[in-house]
Amino acid sequence: MVKRSRIVTFILLVILIGGAMGMTTQTILGNMKLGLDLQGGFEVLYQVKPAEDGQEITPGVVSDTAQALDRRVNVLGVSEPIIQVENGDRIRVQLAGVEDQNQAREILSTEANLTFRDVNDNELLSGSDLVEGGSSQTFDENNRPIVQLELESGQKFGEVTSQILEMGPPDNKLVIWLDYEEGDSYAEESQKEDPKFISAPNVSQVLTTNTPVIEGSFTLEEAQNLANLLNAGALPVELEEVYSTSVGASFGLMAMDQTILSGIIGISLIFLFMIAFYRFPGFIGVITLSVYIYLILLVFDWLNGVLTLPGIAALLLGVGMAIDANIITYERIKEELKVGKSVRDAYAEGSRSSLWTIFDANITTLLAGIVLFYFGTSSVKGFATMLLISIIVSFVTAVFGTRLFMSLWVRSGFLDKRKGWFGVKNSEINDYRDDVDALDLPTKFDHFDFVKSRKKFFMISAVLIIAGMSILAIFRLNLGIDFTSGTRIDMVADTSLTEEVIEEDLASIGLEASNILISGDNQEVGVARFTESLSRGDVAELNTYFQEKYGSEPNISTVDPIIGEELAMNALKAVAIASLGIILYVSIRFELYMAIASVVALVHDAFFIIAVFSLLRLEVDITFIAAVLTIIGYSINDTIVTFDRIRENMRKLKLIETKEQLAKIVNQSLRQTLGRSVNTVLTVIFVVTAMIIFGATSILNFSIALLIGLIAGTYSSVFIAAQLWYVLKKRELKKKGSIVTYKEKKEWNDEPVV
Repeated sequence: MVKRSRIVTFILLVILIGGAMGMTTQTILGNMKLGLDLQGGFEVLYQVKPAEDGQEITPGVVSDTAQALDRRVNVLGVSEPIIQVENGDRIRVQLAGVEDQNQAREILSTEANLTFRDVNDNELLSGSDLVEGGSSQTFDENNRPIVQLELESGQKFGEVTSQILEMGPPDNKLVIWLDYEEGDSYAEESQKEDPKFISAPNVSQVLTTNTPVIEGSFTLEEAQNLANLLNAGALPVELEEVYSTSVGASFGLMAMDQTILSGIIGISLIFLFMIAFYRFPGFIGVITLSVYIYLILLVFDWLNGVLTLPGIAALLLGVGMAIDANIITYERIKEELKVGKSVRDAYAEGSRSSLWTIFDANITTLLAGIVLFYFGTSSVKGFATMLLISIIVSFVTAVFGTRLFMSLWVRSGFLDKRKGWFGVKNSEINDYRDDVDALDLPTKFDHFDFVKSRKKFFMISAVLIIAGMSILAIFRLNLGIDFTSGTRIDMVADTSLTEEVIEEDLASIGLEASNILISGDNQEVGVARFTESLSRGDVAELNTYFQEKYGSEPNISTVDPIIGEELAMNALKAVAIASLGIILYVSIRFELYMAIASVVALVHDAFFIIAVFSLLRLEVDITFIAAVLTIIGYSINDTIVTFDRIRENMRKLKLIETKEQLAKIVNQSLRQTLGRSVNTVLTVIFVVTAMIIFGATSILNFSIALLIGLIAGTYSSVFIAAQLWYVLKKRELKKKGSIVTYKEKKEWNDEPVV
């Protein structure tokens, strides 16, 4: 008898959840903070250095400097800037959506030490004599912009002007400097068309006012900036740019549109695949995936996170990973149905047996995400944050959400005579027998002997590895500025570009690139690289030039050699620590031989990504490391599913005494999990391929690395890891004579779900 109340409950639950999502999604998206790579802006990492000899850079000094920068950012009117102290003596500033990047850089990095000096460069007054916040922009009698100051003491100003007056013409000048440096000279600067000092008015009488003014050839904007700088206060230290990246607003908007389009296409393909292949459970999976995407955005909003381009990529990638948990469960349910069990029993057993597999698979990916977050910087950290949230939320929605929805239908009895709704053909369903379980069922891959062919697989991998090593030796890696230091400029034009045109553009402002590339459907995108990191002035000039000529600001990234070395070292540490963590976890949850085989497979996968990038001359940047770590987590995910099935098949035996028994277990396990492996990688490839074809060019190499890694990871999980475990286990068998199989354990998830 069909219990319609449970079906009604399901429908009402879906309507309730869908309604809540529909009413709040727009608000969540409206609250979402976009990173500078999506709305334009710039990021700069400052090295804090002493402003004078003997000054000690203490945590307090760095904190005061960060606060001074925060006051300056407030002047710019940037909403929700990010200012962080790193490594104790560095400050990272991220300003998304800033309209005038040149102005912002100028205001941030100017020390704003105001001094009044005589023509012999002797200091008479300094910024410490100003009233805090007392500077303002105003106009003189001819309506020219000027800056009015407020001094602590009008009497002291009178003494200074008296001293200048006594020097007599032509030396009776009060020279006003901003950021005077040792070696600067009024005598030299006064001969220049654009001197470093602000102004040098003549003093014709003693002035005792405490509100003097600074006159000069100011524009209104320059006068306002000077007043704002003085009010924000002088920086107590010197700031040196060691890393910076700027993104034009047009680049950000285009990147966001392209990535969202690729996401819609990729996710739609996943939805269609799930419904076509898994039928009714696939439909349930589509519902839980929709809830998953909503929850991801909701949690990210709660955390006040900043959504970046790699962050969106992590969300899309997470959809493919989230569906994996559903696929594992659905495949187990199908196996139980083929045994001949009822829908209720098949669902209970399939859900129970898949839970720990899902848990183990997600934990290893979580480890890679944590390492990536710890060692990552800026946008990579955003990718790691989104990846970690995705893993946790996918586990909750796939395990508990899917089971809630499925159990309502299973308990209703509606599906009792509709096993075909699970994607199982009647011809595949056997008569139920107590002595037969899902592990004894034949599969469509029974004709393939994975263990017997292991030497062929090992040989193929060996040949490819040798070829890859040769490629690396000849071509080496095309390292980006993240690891080599230097400057990279990305520009976009309305018309086709050529190398000659860009060379002429750069030459007109006194620059020469070491390498220029042209890309885009209509050759409208140009990339120029410099071996040296350009100065702040050069960057400002480039911004202005390309804005005026092409109507959009270019993307400019500069990396100091020290930062490049640190990024490379952190990348190596991240991969090493992630691998070590996976070895420890797999050793504890499974066994050491499985851990060794898993890590060999991971190194195998990572190497192929590196070799292909070397062969295709694709640029290796910091997001490449994010891709490698993601593949490490994802590849081990796939391998663990196979090892979990091997462990389960071993438990059926009391003792393993022959290598034939061992080979049978490996073959049987691979045949039983191969369908799941193929289906899982297909769903992720849908997303990654959509990102490659329709996504932003700034994450193209990242997406290509993921695609290569997914293919290599599936290959190693099916043809390398399990076979390598067989070789190691066979040696153990030869040494011991027999192997005691895993003992049955009472797990926390052993109770029936239904």
